[in-house]
Amino acid sequence: MTKEDYKQYWLSTSEEDLETAISLFNSGKYVWSLFVGHLTVEKLLKAFWVRDNESNFPPRTHDLNRIARDTDLIFTDEEKEFLAEVSSFNLEVRYPDYKKRFNEICTKDFADKYLNDIKELFECTRKKM
Repeated sequence: MTKEDYKQYWLSTSEEDLETAISLFNSGKYVWSLFVGHLTVEKLLKAFWVRDNESNFPPRTHDLNRIARDTDLIFTDEEKEFLAEVSSFNLEVRYPDYKKRFNEICTKDFADKYLNDIKELFECTRKKM
């Protein structure tokens, strides 16, 4: 596969994950919606990572700020804080002690706010490709 193929892989799966996150939200699966929302941003950032680095293989991490640091993208401090918050959704869903607590705070309104912010970040960042 070429560098362009790898970049397109990450972009297309990111777009698919955003659609999935929206579907999960619409079906009332708010926790999983935000988990997949995290994957949406992670894969988008990995597309930029591939674009901006010699290797076609981004680091095997779910830390959005760590991935973003090795791209040419510039994020504000507020956006970096948001990326850290979204990164936590990856842990919140995977581990029982986090998941129980996250289930309690992940209401429809909570998920709606974060999912809308994820969509906005996705759209703004995607345009930079």
